Amino acid sequence: MGSATREALARSVSALADLGSKADLATAEDLFAAGRVVADSAQLRAVLSDPTAASDAKSTLVQRVFRSLSEPAVTLLGAIAAQRWSSQNDMLAAIEELGIRAIASSTPRSVDIVAQLFTFGGAVTSDAQLELALRSKLATSESKTALVERLLGGRASKETVAIARQLVEQPRGRSIRESLRAAARIVASQHGQAIATVFAATPLPDSQAERLRSVLSATYGDLRINQVVDPSIIGGLRVQIGDDVIDGSIASRLSELRLQLAG
Repeated sequence: MGSATREALARSVSALADLGSKADLATAEDLFAAGRVVADSAQLRAVLSDPTAASDAKSTLVQRVFRSLSEPAVTLLGAIAAQRWSSQNDMLAAIEELGIRAIASSTPRSVDIVAQLFTFGGAVTSDAQLELALRSKLATSESKTALVERLLGGRASKETVAIARQLVEQPRGRSIRESLRAAARIVASQHGQAIATVFAATPLPDSQAERLRSVLSATYGDLRINQVVDPSIIGGLRVQIGDDVIDGSIASRLSELRLQLAG
């Protein structure tokens, strides 16, 4: 992420915070829909991401193109268009992120969107045919969103379903696993939390996972643990928190030993 995008995203998130309770699930759905419209129009993408275009002109364009959307959504789209982005894709990612953040901020904390996204991600990871169906370029968006609704209907909140639908409708070159993890990080971030992704050969017992969370929180602040079962780890753990990686896996130690022997 370029410095221009970091600053632009921070200002856009601040605009969302200014809306308070006005931004909700309906706002998010409008933002997701707008993002798909922008993604499908090269001309619209170019104009809205053009750093030389006047902010007033871009705001007027947003209001004209998206006049059917809710006022909070139009306000946020105007705020995004007014920023300077490192790339068009960064702008599209920001539209999606603000939608996810609007959902996170307006949903009761008793609804654990992060856990539901992790659960769905685990189901996708463990079923190659399911993952293929969700990322297939031959399948229509309608069929993929219908599959998401069948899989999550009655098992996840409407907020989680809305996020998952968006991720399969607008993958932007990401795998479904990658996009689900990114969405979970955004939801956690909106709640002031970080996510520690823990790779292990077998699932950790709840008590061990909680101890790990407690130890890591002393350094990284409030954390959520996302467990990923990876048999290649062999033993030990590999933990990733943002850009930091703590690799205590046996596979890593064996690799280091092979390098030492080869040297």
